Amino acid sequence: MTHPPSDSLTRIYRQAQFLMSAERPDQCPQDDLNEVAFAGRSNAGKSSALNALCGQTKLARTSKTPGRTQLINLFGLPHGWGRLVDLPGYGFAKVSRQQVESWQKHLENYLQTRPNLVAVVLLVDIRHELKPFDTQMLDWCTRQNMPVHVLLTKSDKLKQGAAKNTLLKTGRSIRAIAPHASVQLFSALKRTGLEELAAMLDQYLSPASMGEHAVE
Repeated sequence: MTHPPSDSLTRIYRQAQFLMSAERPDQCPQDDLNEVAFAGRSNAGKSSALNALCGQTKLARTSKTPGRTQLINLFGLPHGWGRLVDLPGYGFAKVSRQQVESWQKHLENYLQTRPNLVAVVLLVDIRHELKPFDTQMLDWCTRQNMPVHVLLTKSDKLKQGAAKNTLLKTGRSIRAIAPHASVQLFSALKRTGLEELAAMLDQYLSPASMGEHAVE
């Protein structure tokens, strides 16, 4: 396996490009590239995290109204390194119940049927305890033997000591559900935790094949 360069944060993720939006998994690219899905409640900061990781302000759309991400949004990485996937946010959307149920169905279909999926990055607001969606996602990853990395977002909202204590406390709650989950502090605003996130993604993603797709 070809490993990414040490400066993969700039060489790989900052070259990410919007690829497409899809309503259903069967509309996604039919190839063998690995995908890491970013999941979380609508106010957890998925789009902000993706933008910070990729060093772009408008790669993933952000909105002051949580719940606007209604589609499966895919972002391609260079050198055949795989894709990052922004899944529909859950909760807080000011739309009909039928629309919310439709989003949830698309999300579940992607998780259950997408063969390219190799890992999930779950975003949780550090200021709140785990919500039912979070525990359901952790439980699903455990049952499916799916690697899951948790970002405790908006860590800049807490003082350093409080953030570290929350990391320990919430980390225990997370591992009680998903024993092999990894957890970190993250702040898109302060751009902290980016290197750690990139290192985890490096472990999950790899070129589809050696040769022309490999990172030189």
